[in-house]
Amino acid sequence: MARSDRPAEDYTIDELMSVCIARQLKDGEIVAQGLATPLVVAGYLLAKLTHAPNLRFASAIGQALCEDWAPVGLARIEDLWLGKALMGDGFVRAAADVLPRVAPTEFFRPAQIDAQGNFNNIAIGSDYERPFMRLPGTGGIPDVTVVSHNVYIYVPRHSKVTFVEKLDFVSGLGHVPVRPHGAGPRYCITDLGQFDWASGRMRLTSYHPGVDIQRIQRRTGFELEIAPDVHETPPPTVEEVRLLREEIDPLGVRKLELLGGQARKDLIREILRQEGAL
Repeated sequence: MARSDRPAEDYTIDELMSVCIARQLKDGEIVAQGLATPLVVAGYLLAKLTHAPNLRFASAIGQALCEDWAPVGLARIEDLWLGKALMGDGFVRAAADVLPRVAPTEFFRPAQIDAQGNFNNIAIGSDYERPFMRLPGTGGIPDVTVVSHNVYIYVPRHSKVTFVEKLDFVSGLGHVPVRPHGAGPRYCITDLGQFDWASGRMRLTSYHPGVDIQRIQRRTGFELEIAPDVHETPPPTVEEVRLLREEIDPLGVRKLELLGGQARKDLIREILRQEGAL
């Protein structure tokens, strides 16, 4: 085994998540991403630089289609999605007309998700007019998830706040008994493990190094199914970690999705300083 193909010993959870995302993708696919999803973008670019060189990207930023790539940025994110775009389109047409036809693989980050894979990005709290928290909104999610067979989920911080028995609102359609088109989510990656919906209910397929099944269940608001061959998540390779750190995301933008409070603010300032935006 070449050194670059050996399992890495020095890696972080954000790198493991981006690697798991990359390993879900196939060469020649069109992959879509929304706003503020650097963990996903890093995974897409890692796939393109390793096993999927013919990957193409569709983005909510500018509603652009790209074949080329650029390192992940914060102040200069348009360098990738606008500066290298092959074409662009309006958001409504892209979400309602184009994406359902090309059927891209897309990773969504829900605020709430239930055992059947229905998810909520509308609001937290039962009163829509006066919710406890107003969320970013649907952003085309209802248009895509009712027809797509390629819905994937990622959750940077696994907790009972996100994985709930009952949603406050539904913006993304899961594995419901009767639906004329599409299917529910196929896959989920969190900072604790990997999951699927093989029987229509969320199922644990692997737990990350240092995590056990009991801990994952304690931080989930419903009973998980457990795959018969559940196992430890394979670690990144030395080369995958190098690509993420040196070529794809040397500024560490992907780390923002796992941080909160002052730590997140400090990293944003440091990234902007390195980009010369301050």
